[in-house]
Amino acid sequence: MSRVYNFSAGPAVLPEEVLAEASAEMLDYRGTGMSVMEMSHRSKAYQTIIDEAESDLRGLLHIPDNYKVLFLQGGASQQFAMVPMNLMKNKVADYIVTGQWAKKACSEGKLYGTANAVASSADKTFSYIPDCSDLPISEDADYVYICENNTIYGTKYKTLPNTKGKLLVADQSSCFLSEPVDVSKYGLIFAGAQKNVGPAGTVIVIVREDLVTEDVLPGTPTMLRYKTHVDAGSLYNTPPTYGIYICGKVFKWLKAKGGLEAMKQYNEEKAKILYDFLDQSKLFKGTVVKQDRSLMNVPFVTGDEEMDALFVKESKAAGLENLKGHRTVGGMRASIYNAMPMEGVKKLVEFMDDFETRYGK
Repeated sequence: MSRVYNFSAGPAVLPEEVLAEASAEMLDYRGTGMSVMEMSHRSKAYQTIIDEAESDLRGLLHIPDNYKVLFLQGGASQQFAMVPMNLMKNKVADYIVTGQWAKKACSEGKLYGTANAVASSADKTFSYIPDCSDLPISEDADYVYICENNTIYGTKYKTLPNTKGKLLVADQSSCFLSEPVDVSKYGLIFAGAQKNVGPAGTVIVIVREDLVTEDVLPGTPTMLRYKTHVDAGSLYNTPPTYGIYICGKVFKWLKAKGGLEAMKQYNEEKAKILYDFLDQSKLFKGTVVKQDRSLMNVPFVTGDEEMDALFVKESKAAGLENLKGHRTVGGMRASIYNAMPMEGVKKLVEFMDDFETRYGK
């Protein structure tokens, strides 16, 4: 077996220890004689799996008791609709548009009420986070929405916006569990698992319990009501059982690594290696303003499309996979999530240095 260094933005790299453990349990999960893939979500064995996953997640994030944790399907994109369906009581919400996913969420919000783009960084191809210290927050806004880490464009909020007392909703898909978070500053957090936590098909929602009510927009389907899933403990219907199982293993892996403080330090060290190289390179250039750089997603370019294509081709041959940038921006992007080892980032920088020696002018 030959493992590559997988820099995909998602589905993304998972810890090898987790994959090995899941592999060992594939045919017989802890004496049950069956795989978790085959297991009833109503069984005692599976109830233990989902209960432990929630408990470990609560411990990692120090989630207050008045917040509910949900493991749902539909990915983060389904939350673009589920959030306004459940929270847009006044049919007004404010969105800070810092990339493709916030833009899509704002567009979805317009289906259910007035969705105001109160700030945007579209003027410079989403290469920065706008000043959010004094935004024109709507007086009747039900919430203020952000995508906290922008997977495509490589930006990250270092300071949360001043919502002027309004509820903060955050899509944390590509930075979830990469660093400590004060959950109490948010009304709702959601994250697609496939970037930094587990396999595709699972979305995690952390929602303050007072927001979980029967008071939803008329016509909201039963399956798209947070209360439906809170009341059923994420087991209203068959959940993404195997995805939740893998997420639970990743949570235990994070605990064994020292928790989120230790993970943040590790991620900062990894990112520094790559950003330091980009800052001194004469061939490669980072595309994000320094103060807003993501620790998880690092886009860069050479300035020449043919050179970019050659880099992607040669890097793949060198065992560095999925470095091609998103189709909307081109260039390259290295996603260096929690499970990307330090050695992978060092190997990437070594390859970039060699590539620059061979092709740089």
